[in-house]
Amino acid sequence: MSLVDTNWLYTNLNKEDLKILDCSWYLPNLGKSGNEEYLKERIPNSIYFDIDEFSDPNCPYPHTLLNDEKFSQKIGKLGIENSNHLIVYDAFGIFSSSRAWWMFKTYGHKNVSILNGGLKKWKQNNFPLEKGNPKSRVSTFYKSNLTKKNIINYDKVKKNISEKKFVLVDARPSGRFDGTSPEPRKEIKSGAIPNSVNIPYTDLVDQASGCYKKKDELKKIFSQHKIDENTNVVFSCGSGVTACLIGKAYEIVTGKEFKIFDGSWTEWAIREGLVKK
Repeated sequence: MSLVDTNWLYTNLNKEDLKILDCSWYLPNLGKSGNEEYLKERIPNSIYFDIDEFSDPNCPYPHTLLNDEKFSQKIGKLGIENSNHLIVYDAFGIFSSSRAWWMFKTYGHKNVSILNGGLKKWKQNNFPLEKGNPKSRVSTFYKSNLTKKNIINYDKVKKNISEKKFVLVDARPSGRFDGTSPEPRKEIKSGAIPNSVNIPYTDLVDQASGCYKKKDELKKIFSQHKIDENTNVVFSCGSGVTACLIGKAYEIVTGKEFKIFDGSWTEWAIREGLVKK
């Protein structure tokens, strides 16, 4: 059950093995703090999960995954156990919760679901909210098992320009892809990796509810770009967040696991010298 709706969560809100994670994340140019927004309003019983906090601070590229030891320690401090059913959500709908979902799956967590529509849909349903400091949590033992089979690195993306073994799909807005709009990270120039295809992540989301569009609509969007279950495809974006949103849409349509270029455009731009002096 990789997607759950808000009615399901409301019915199961106090289920003992359920852990609800607010994974709201904001682009650097928005000047917002996910934790501050969490303190203002959230789904009851939810724990704040900061994507940036669970990224390697020693890596020059944002959202690089931690090793197993560090990830396990941090998750244990949140009071999460391997046996818990995790529900991940965000303020926009499925913007950054899809990244959190992908992270937990990549670290080997068995039971994790995205709340389709997130806090946006929850509020539309007039379901209860809470605010203020959360209750204190007891640390637990957690053991992750990081597997990198679905992570594509810079070297493979670079080599693919000539080898063309996979289609690289970029989820950024079209202006950033074609170089007419700035990147949210001011030091990075906008543009596209050669031979990549642009499917803006917003095309896959119902803007009114924040939910994924219907499966047949998602399938049609991929088909327009000649992508189906037989296509060898890798997803990218600015820093590995919305690549997971569009990758999850691909999984909904095809039933296949997806691969992402985790460093995405930010790593590509830095390594290719596409930075502002």
